[in-house]
Amino acid sequence: MRRRDFLKWQIAGIGMLGAGGPLLAAAEKVLAYPLPDIAVVRGAPGHAARTAVEQIGGMGRFVKPGQKVVVKPNMSFARGPESATNTHPAVIREVLAMCREAGASQIRVLDNVLQDAELCLSRSGIRDVCNAFQPGICHNLASRTFYVDSNLPRGVEMRSNAFMRDVLEADVIIAAPVAKCHGSAGVSLSLKGQMGLIYNRRDMHSRYDLNTSIVDLVTRVKPTLAIIDATRVLTTNGPGGPGKVITPGEVIASADPVAADTTAVVSYEWYGRKIEPRQVEHLCIAHERGLGRMDIAALVTKRMTV
Repeated sequence: MRRRDFLKWQIAGIGMLGAGGPLLAAAEKVLAYPLPDIAVVRGAPGHAARTAVEQIGGMGRFVKPGQKVVVKPNMSFARGPESATNTHPAVIREVLAMCREAGASQIRVLDNVLQDAELCLSRSGIRDVCNAFQPGICHNLASRTFYVDSNLPRGVEMRSNAFMRDVLEADVIIAAPVAKCHGSAGVSLSLKGQMGLIYNRRDMHSRYDLNTSIVDLVTRVKPTLAIIDATRVLTTNGPGGPGKVITPGEVIASADPVAADTTAVVSYEWYGRKIEPRQVEHLCIAHERGLGRMDIAALVTKRMTV
């Protein structure tokens, strides 16, 4: 039984016994205590991922029975988990389990990978955990036939692109990136990672300002939930590595992907030094455009070890 369900049961019992008064008021106050905006949990990858989501309300807060869910990990490189270029497969396994427990009717794990698809899906370990969960839910969608042209009405520079059909039809998008640096965008986290859901990423690097177009993209496919795998962090030579990998052993979860990304930026060293969130341009733009908050000092963050 989860803590909040247990408290509800306790409150109901108190009411039935007629206790009322201060005891009932105290119990109701505990139940109404606001959830943290951000959870940072240190532990084994799968356990930390589940605990982080539970701390912000559980997967049932984000996924309702019968909904279609898209999980967007990093699985673009033909490297194992130790390289920190792809999301740890244990994190994805736990995300899938939580979505099923919440009653999702359909789950897809999607990415438009950057290297040989067969090697990326096998060496990352993500396809194996997906197939063990439910064969056929993990896909590299490289063919144009899987994409649908769609406008970005709130785009400033990028006003249209081709999106994965399953993404446009999804009720819930869960960003599940690994924390890593990026030579052009500074960092690759929840916001930058959404580039793996479209067909034409080249224009974002050449035709448009990259940071502005990242935010344009997020106006159309903003994650409902961000779960950042920071069990290993690639701090140099990202996004593909090889580079310096540190091992904080943490998972960050938030309903606000901007806040989640900002937390990752301030929590670790990048390029051998600490950097400020204001140095990551796409975070600043997303904050200014109301897609999330980077003023995390004004938010509630819960840190714990499991």
